[in-house]
Amino acid sequence: MQIQVNTDNHIKGREDVVRLVHSCVEGAVGRFADRITRVEVHLSDTNSHKSGGDDKRCVLEARLAGLQPLAVSHQATTIELAVTEAADKLERSVESALGRLHDR
Repeated sequence: MQIQVNTDNHIKGREDVVRLVHSCVEGAVGRFADRITRVEVHLSDTNSHKSGGDDKRCVLEARLAGLQPLAVSHQATTIELAVTEAADKLERSVESALGRLHDR
């Protein structure tokens, strides 16, 4: 499973953020690594010129072999929280999609 991280110009500490993303994504969907070919991560600060509010956004898009891509997003006050919550959503989404396939 390949994890590709994309950030906008307003995200600080890229190396630390990439490590955080890899850790969260592997923890959430690592057990499905044989079914997921790639996870694309898009991080942005939607309100970069202001502080406060839920302005950090994480979008995760998982490419599952033989299925349409699944995308989830979460906005929070910090990048860490946005990534963690989006990874939880992605885990539930992948479980649901693969569970429906198994039920057929």
